[in-house]
Amino acid sequence: MSIEVRYARSFLRDLKSLEPAAYQQVYEVVFKQFTQIRRIQELPGLRQIGSDAIFYRFTIDNYLVAIEVMGNLVKFLRVLPKPYI
Repeated sequence: MSIEVRYARSFLRDLKSLEPAAYQQVYEVVFKQFTQIRRIQELPGLRQIGSDAIFYRFTIDNYLVAIEVMGNLVKFLRVLPKPYI
């Protein structure tokens, strides 16, 4: 079973606005390493968002990446800096 990947405009906009080092890190994981994973659970720090079983987030360095998972379709929604607490 192969995973179909889509990218929301908001994700691409967020990606373009990152500083070059962060852009390269996120690009490497999302566009290169992601195609090699077999299961979504292999993503670093994957956590479900809310009670819906379709929205998840994972971390890449100091950034949160939000995805929507529906069967074999994964849609990248946002990439945002981690909030400082």
